[in-house]
Amino acid sequence: MPRPVDNPPNPFESRHVEWLGPPPTARVQVLEERAGEILSRNDSPDLPFRWSVNPYRGCFHACAYCYARRTHETLGFGAGSDFESRIVVKSNAPERLRAAFERLRWRGELIALSGNTDCYQPLEASYGLTRRLLEVCLEYRNPVEIITKGALVRRDTELLAELSRHSWVRVWFSLAFSDAEMARLVEPGAPSPSKRLEALAALAEAEVSTGVIVAPLIPGLNDSDIPTLLERSRQAGARHAGTSMLRLPGSVEAVFMRRLRHSFSNRAEKVLSKLRTERRGELNDSRFGARHAGSSPLWESARQLFRVTANRLGFVPADDPPPTKFRRPGPRQAMLFE
Repeated sequence: MPRPVDNPPNPFESRHVEWLGPPPTARVQVLEERAGEILSRNDSPDLPFRWSVNPYRGCFHACAYCYARRTHETLGFGAGSDFESRIVVKSNAPERLRAAFERLRWRGELIALSGNTDCYQPLEASYGLTRRLLEVCLEYRNPVEIITKGALVRRDTELLAELSRHSWVRVWFSLAFSDAEMARLVEPGAPSPSKRLEALAALAEAEVSTGVIVAPLIPGLNDSDIPTLLERSRQAGARHAGTSMLRLPGSVEAVFMRRLRHSFSNRAEKVLSKLRTERRGELNDSRFGARHAGSSPLWESARQLFRVTANRLGFVPADDPPPTKFRRPGPRQAMLFE
């Protein structure tokens, strides 16, 4: 079980504070746990990765729409404010990844950081778990894909560039809004869109493969932002782009609806009505193949706008990792006992 940390490190007093933004107004409780396994297997047919690594549970970015909120309930916490204020740190994540790579059955498959909560949320400035995970991947030449809103990824530019040269890496930046104030209302703890684009530009300049995920698309709220987000991302150096519709599984629906009605009272019911049109009268559709897309002409129009704009700007389809360069470095006496 996770144990509370009496005096957790304060990322807003770290040497990387310039990438984090203002400190939180609410107290964040940090809990540490020792993970038994760090690789999570994904069997979803509509996700492009099989294995993911999540060094943190819960996320300070506090995005109202985050599908990962419901996983916090498995810890006995709530999916609402607990998700962003009670963060669990897997303090031995790098050691467990190294142990996984040493197993004979591991053949160097792609791993995703993070498939659930953001691996570059503010606590990473203090704990450095994501950086150490990347160092393990570099040592073993294991390919990595990163999905983040965290501008803190810029700290690891040189490490990511080296991983790109010796193995394979791609960093996807999640951007849902072009307007910073609107983004703050829905993603109050995340860096501004401009900060994310600055980080993207820094990685692209270092020849790290980058992409942008314009998501989630929320009908009537941010679908008109598609051209602007794609244009700004392409100018920053992104070569790949993707998009998907808003998902509201389980208790995430109630969290999103409260935030929507509080922050956009004059538009909330219109947004919810359009979302129900996309989801066959409901606010969510959990079916594989349908959960990331809509079903109405409005969704088809948004998808066509995305496709036409991406093609015009020169975005290219995201390619798969090349044949793995995975290898186990140095003598490994422990393998004799496997």
